[in-house]
Amino acid sequence: MKKVLITGAAGFLGSHLCDRFIKEGYYVIGMDNLITGNMDNIAHLMPLPTFEFYHHDVTKYVHIPGELHYILHFASPASPIDYLKKPIQTLKVGSLGTHNLLGLALAKKARILVASTSEIYGDPNVHPQSEEYWGNVNCVGPRGVYDEAKRFQEAITMAYHNIHHVETRIVRIFNTYGPRMRLDDGRALPAFMSQALEGKDITVFGDGSQTRSFCYVADLVDGIYRLLLSDYALPMNVGNPVEITIKQFAEEIIALTGTDQKIVYKPLPQDDPKQRCPDITKAKSILGWQPKVDRAEGLRITYQYFKEKLGK
Repeated sequence: MKKVLITGAAGFLGSHLCDRFIKEGYYVIGMDNLITGNMDNIAHLMPLPTFEFYHHDVTKYVHIPGELHYILHFASPASPIDYLKKPIQTLKVGSLGTHNLLGLALAKKARILVASTSEIYGDPNVHPQSEEYWGNVNCVGPRGVYDEAKRFQEAITMAYHNIHHVETRIVRIFNTYGPRMRLDDGRALPAFMSQALEGKDITVFGDGSQTRSFCYVADLVDGIYRLLLSDYALPMNVGNPVEITIKQFAEEIIALTGTDQKIVYKPLPQDDPKQRCPDITKAKSILGWQPKVDRAEGLRITYQYFKEKLGK
């Protein structure tokens, strides 16, 4: 049985990755320091003989006894509300944490996949964003703590690949949604859904003309799984290329929830990207991957999850 370590295991994406690897017959070690993760996300896995959990901060030395075949590094605050509150922890997990896990991969001769982000493109001057675009990032702006942590993460990962010949994979994740998102994580979908369900006006930052593309979590996990098992070492975009404005997205949530909320507009945060859409040509050609779940279906499933969480 192949053994995989998944950091950030109690988070939104990490917990879904644990589910997928358990389903595929792996022995899964989940690791999380729980600064943004939630044990409820993996409670259903705790009784399983093929899952174990380590409450540990990966910026400290990471020890895993015995053999280890794969590492997926998903530990990091990932929403603006989190990394703006925890800027130093965000920088440390992208630097020290990644360094520790690359060292573990080297020692164990394990393949490691690191979770990068579309945020490395900053507020892009190229649209849609392909992997060859170097980005437009304000390294000393408020979002720089996350953007630069991930850019450094990519750089040190490629250094270990080139110098130590570690088998590395880098996924650049675009906006993703689905069950287990935190209601208070500050991102558009949970904010809009929780506001609608609680009868509050829906808050849109700026004039709502900025675009995003939303990928359902099961599709994203499938892309990550395929990338890990591929032979491709350079960064790869995984996301949904169907683009929508934030204003249109808010209107979709109002229609879905059957509520009658108003949209209220607030100033756009500094360095907030005006456009965000992945070029997934590489994922299609190399992995044979593209999203399957359309937004209407994904939002319906996610809405049911949020209704249950709020007891509606």
